[in-house]
Amino acid sequence: MKEAFRAQKISENVWWVGAVDWNIRDFHGYRTGRGTTYNAYLVKGEEYVLIDTVKHPFLSQMMGRIESVVEPDRIRYMVSNHSEMDHTGSLPHVLKMIQPEKLFASKMGAKALKKHFGSWINAQTVKDTETVKLGGLDFTFLETRMLHWPDSMVSYLPSDRLLFSQDGFGMHLAGNERFADQVADDVLRTEGARYFANILLPYADLILKLLARMEELALPIDILAPDHGPVWRKDIGTMPGLYAQWAAQKPTMKAVIVYDSMWHSTELMAAAVSEGLAEAGAKAIVMSLESCHRSDVVTHLLDAGALIAGSSTLNNNMLPRMADMLTYIRGLKPKNLIGCAFGSYGWSGESPKQIHSMLLETGIEPVQDPVRVQYVPDDEELLKCRDMGALVGNRLREITGKGE
Repeated sequence: MKEAFRAQKISENVWWVGAVDWNIRDFHGYRTGRGTTYNAYLVKGEEYVLIDTVKHPFLSQMMGRIESVVEPDRIRYMVSNHSEMDHTGSLPHVLKMIQPEKLFASKMGAKALKKHFGSWINAQTVKDTETVKLGGLDFTFLETRMLHWPDSMVSYLPSDRLLFSQDGFGMHLAGNERFADQVADDVLRTEGARYFANILLPYADLILKLLARMEELALPIDILAPDHGPVWRKDIGTMPGLYAQWAAQKPTMKAVIVYDSMWHSTELMAAAVSEGLAEAGAKAIVMSLESCHRSDVVTHLLDAGALIAGSSTLNNNMLPRMADMLTYIRGLKPKNLIGCAFGSYGWSGESPKQIHSMLLETGIEPVQDPVRVQYVPDDEELLKCRDMGALVGNRLREITGKGE
C-alpha cells in the first residue's frame, strides 16, 4: 500500500508513519467527535527505528507508510512508549514481520506487553533518564509513570531536538493536517482541553511535577510529537502552558449546571438556578444530559468553579444518565469545585439527596442542602432555585477574589 499511504517527514531524521481514524466516536466513554490519529514514527539513522505502532485495524496504513520510505525488514529497533492497545495493537504483528534486533520499553512496559500479548514478547528495559544509541543516534528515555498508565515513558531524540511525548500533549483529532500550525487555534484548544479533561485530569498533580521536572532538565525541544493528534513544530510551549493551567484547576466565575428531567420540572429548576448565578455575576453553562454527552460536561468543568447537578427521581433513584455522569466525574477526581444538588419528584424524592452524597464523595463541597420540589415548581420554589444559584455565584466571588 505504499502508493496509497505515504509517510510524512516531520524533521531531518523522522517520518510520521501513523494512521488516521476518521470514524471513531467513543474512546472509553469519551466522545471523540472529530475522530483521532494513531501516531507512529520512523527514525532514520545508520539504521531505522520505529517508535510505537498503531491500533490493529490500521496496521496496513502504517506498513504502507513505512514502505514508502524503506523496506520494513530494515527496521532494526522498536520502542514502545506506552502499552495501551491503540499504540501496541499492531506490535506483535510487526515484530513477527520485521523481526527487529531489539524492542525497548520501560520496566513496567515490558511486563505489560507480556500480559497483553504473551511471554514471547521480550522487551529490553530502559531506565529513567537512560540514553541508548540506536542506529547511530542517541535516544534518552524518561519515565512518566501514571501519565497515564504505570508503564508510560517518553523518548527524546537530541539530534532533532524532538520529544516523542506519548499520550502527553495530544488530542483526538483526525485530519490530513500533520502539524498543529495547520489547524485552527480554537480547534486545538478545544480538543486539547477535551483530551486532558477526560483522560489526564485524575493525574493533575503528577502532571505539575512532570512539567517542573521538564523545566529542570531543560531539554531543547523544537518538535513535540504526541501519539494522538497533530505534531507541534511551532509555539512549542503552547500545550505545556495549557497543561499547567488545566492541572492547577484554579476556580473561576463559571458554574456548570447539569441536569436530567422527566417532565421538564427539573429543567425549569435548572433555568432558575442559572438566573441566580447570572445575578451574582457568574457565568452559567446549562447542560441537559438528554442532549449533552458526559465528556462535554467534564470538558466544561475543566475551567469551572462549581458543579450544580439536578435530577428527577425514578424508582427511588436519580435518573440513570445522572448516575452515569456523576460516576464518570468521580473517577476523574476534579478538584477545587463547590456545588449543589436539586431535583423534582412525585412521591419519594431520593434523587437530590443521592446527588448531594455523590458530590461529597467526589470531593465537591456542597454550599447548601439540596432543593427538592414535588411535581411542578411554583414561584416560591423557583425563587429558592434562583437563590441557590446566587449563593453559589457569591461563594465563587469569594473564592476567586472577584468580589474585591
